[in-house]
Amino acid sequence: MAATAVGPRRPSTRKECEGLLLGRYEIGKLLGHGSFAKVYHARNIKTNENVAIKVIDKEKILKSGLIAHIKREISILRRVRHPNIVQLFEVMATKTKIFFVMEYVRGGELFSKVAKGRLKEENARKYFQQLISAVGFCHSRGVFHRDLKPENILLDDNSDVKVSDFGLSAISEQTEGDGLFHTLCGTPAYVAPEILGRKGYDAAKADIWSCGIILFVLMAGYLPFHDRNIMVMYKKIHKGQFRCPRWFSPDLIRLLTRLLDHNPETRITIPEIMDSRWFRKGFKQVKFYIEDDKVCSVQNNVDDGINFFSDTSLSESEPEMELRRYASMPRPASLNAFDIISMSPGFDLSGLFEKEGNHARFVSDAPVSNIMSRLEEIGKVVSFTVRKKDCRLSFEGSAESVKGPLTVGAEIFELTPSLRVVEVKREGGDKREYEEFCNRKLSPRLQNLMLSDSAESSHTPSDKE
Repeated sequence: MAATAVGPRRPSTRKECEGLLLGRYEIGKLLGHGSFAKVYHARNIKTNENVAIKVIDKEKILKSGLIAHIKREISILRRVRHPNIVQLFEVMATKTKIFFVMEYVRGGELFSKVAKGRLKEENARKYFQQLISAVGFCHSRGVFHRDLKPENILLDDNSDVKVSDFGLSAISEQTEGDGLFHTLCGTPAYVAPEILGRKGYDAAKADIWSCGIILFVLMAGYLPFHDRNIMVMYKKIHKGQFRCPRWFSPDLIRLLTRLLDHNPETRITIPEIMDSRWFRKGFKQVKFYIEDDKVCSVQNNVDDGINFFSDTSLSESEPEMELRRYASMPRPASLNAFDIISMSPGFDLSGLFEKEGNHARFVSDAPVSNIMSRLEEIGKVVSFTVRKKDCRLSFEGSAESVKGPLTVGAEIFELTPSLRVVEVKREGGDKREYEEFCNRKLSPRLQNLMLSDSAESSHTPSDKE
């Protein structure tokens, strides 16, 4: 699936789609599309924040056997929370669609700037500095992009870089026994010679090569190894022979020579790039936070002192009021969308009371306190003993049976500040009695707390558009 950028690559000439997606997002115009997904502009009606929503057709993904691919992309986007990388806010799903709610980057592709001609050196340097900051952070998190090119680099309102399209990305756990990658991927003009050689390759070194091509293009306005005959171009790439224009400074030429070293063993590393004289000019430091709340410093050409808080249990798209409300009550365990999708083979995150053996679960946008109160009420109605601790409850029946009294556990997990997943589990007693309890007592009394997926059928952008 070639995931389209979350900026306006191909403005839609079709009519704009209106309506609310899952009660929160007002859908706007189509921004772009690929084989399995469409990307729409949308607005969070609570925060008035613009977002981009990638709508993935679940049936096509299942038929194509790309479930693992989608899970990996979600996992990767969760790992790489960085100011120069397009951010994934949340993932939702209904019976037929998967929705990636992402940062909306309105400045378009870096490619559109290069298409007008070469850039001024200070602009090219700024973009390259931010690109290396983002790529270096990805590598430190065990993520390798493998398709870096100007088309996959977006610019925001401040003309800052946002790396996008991690559809071909890989993680360090995917390497084979030799510790190398063997998948042939990427865009021909930007791909490293070791990948073309169809041998194992170090994906970090391959990304660095692509960054070198990008820098050359920004400064020259054309590709270093371009040839209309693709086989001739491959030969040039394999030899690593290129000429720099006369306006390139000696410092830039030295850096490019090391970036485009055809031998990956001697190719420059990220720390060496950041230490080079051409790169260091105007380089400042920005601080932000990653998942474990430990401060992470990455050098970047933006003002000092900006903090990016990246707690996986929170969605930056939610109002501060929601965050304050949650701080004053017991906090549910965090359960991100990747975990939910992993335990739900059909990608079903709808509000239906989904039963699977001794487990049942549903999604709710009701406050945690409301869900807890309703569960307690149900326990009292059916004369169960209810025990409560934080966001967990247990129900214990009094009726004796061969397998002992029915005991049911319920726990609330947090998906985002506005979405909860309630999981119900049989912990003891007869299975049939448990099923009867779920079907006749529990599910009917929880219906109005379940997140309705009717919004999908009435408001989700149509595939016919």
